[in-house]
Amino acid sequence: MKSTLIYTGKKLIRMMLLLFAVSILTFALVSASPIDPLQANVGQAALGSMSEAQKEKLRSYWGVDEPPVQRYLNWAKDFIKGDMGSSLLYRQPVSKVIAVKLANSLFLMGLAWVISGLLGFVLGVIAGVFKGKAADKVIKGYSLVIASTPSFWLALILLIVFGVWLKILPIGLSVPIGVEASGVTFLDRVRHAILPAVTLSITGISSITLHTREKMIDIMESDYVLFARARGESLWSIIRNHGLRNVLLPAMTLQFASISEIIGGSVLVEQVFSYPGLGQATVAAGTGSDVPLLMGITLITAAMVFLGNLAANVLYGAVDPRIWKGGQRP
Repeated sequence: MKSTLIYTGKKLIRMMLLLFAVSILTFALVSASPIDPLQANVGQAALGSMSEAQKEKLRSYWGVDEPPVQRYLNWAKDFIKGDMGSSLLYRQPVSKVIAVKLANSLFLMGLAWVISGLLGFVLGVIAGVFKGKAADKVIKGYSLVIASTPSFWLALILLIVFGVWLKILPIGLSVPIGVEASGVTFLDRVRHAILPAVTLSITGISSITLHTREKMIDIMESDYVLFARARGESLWSIIRNHGLRNVLLPAMTLQFASISEIIGGSVLVEQVFSYPGLGQATVAAGTGSDVPLLMGITLITAAMVFLGNLAANVLYGAVDPRIWKGGQRP
């Protein structure tokens, strides 16, 4: 137990260093952006009609009148104290904006993550067991096609088919239009999340399916499976006793690693479906040069990816203690 805590503590220290590097890189990229925050958010016509005093107030508000290094140090000082700053676009604390947006995105990404993981694992096992047969060819072909399909294009197709033509699902947003927050039910949120969640699930299945298939093929062609066949074990018994147990670890690895893919894909998908989540807020912050909000979102998503990988590493020991060096837990 103590060694596990030490291992986790070292990983968390690495996460802090990673977040520090990510914050510097993000701030440098935003500072190098050619987008003028004043022109992007006020408009060229309105900006041209303002007096110099009004422009100076705007520059002070957006922080463009300070050197980039000074702006970063000011932001870092407040961030260490627990203050993520105020969003220049939403006129609210960044922590409050992220809390609302993240709640919507977690609901959407959680559905997609679970669905893609389960379907990808099942399809990969089926394809690996029936290598070279019709089921394998169909699953492998589907996975290869989906792997090269842009998520935003698939989102547009699903929106047109189910939202416009068939009219069985809403075309966007996370809640019905014109309904007060108190009147929104859980089923309403699920219904609005179906299309974006399905889009993320479909695009996230391919990598898990293909990797699980390859691992399952290796298992089915191994000596111990050949011996099990010679003993007269049924196919289901071989899959249950030898296949699933050995393919679980790589599937777990891919499942937690797919968190980054889910987060990246949600940016485009949320734009297509006008889903008010973290992805849509990221685009708004990037195009509007809302540095405090963009920094906060970047660090939160980076921490989510790191914690996902950390969770996978810690769970390895619970599934197979031999995974730790020397056969001991860290």
